[in-house]
Amino acid sequence: MPYSIMANHTLKAGSVLISAPSLEDPYFDKVVIYITEYNEKGALGFVMNRLFERKFNELTEFRNSKPFPLYEGGPVEREKLYFIHRIPGFIAQGTPVADGVYYGGHFKQAVQYINTAGDAERNIRLFIGYSGWDAHELEQEIEEGSWLPVQASVTTLFEASEQSLWEELHKRKDIY
Repeated sequence: MPYSIMANHTLKAGSVLISAPSLEDPYFDKVVIYITEYNEKGALGFVMNRLFERKFNELTEFRNSKPFPLYEGGPVEREKLYFIHRIPGFIAQGTPVADGVYYGGHFKQAVQYINTAGDAERNIRLFIGYSGWDAHELEQEIEEGSWLPVQASVTTLFEASEQSLWEELHKRKDIY
């Protein structure tokens, strides 16, 4: 069955994966991953539905910022902040991912947007760390059934509640 799921789906930047209920890694229990980079070297993505225990303004260097949610992007490079957004008109130098989503960009502009825009939580996600796979590693994990590719709109990814996102997408996995 996992192979047939993969046969109907090509991994690429913009792919969405959910952890399979059988995945035995507690860090990735019921997570939704948004893939921002995919190439011959491997894949990079972010956990979209796990809040970090502190808010952005609780980080010393951003204590003058608004309280803004931080997400656990993954277990790699957890001493760094990363972000994705869907507001290229406000944040320059972002790398297009797919469907109007951009990875990174001018960080000071992102911070300014967070502090001034009323809709910032619907348009930008800040992450501590990222999730990464070496070449062919993610495909192997999908084939063994650890990850399930699913369809998800950008609106769903940015606006659904963290608590319900995995469950909502898990219900859709059979219609992919």
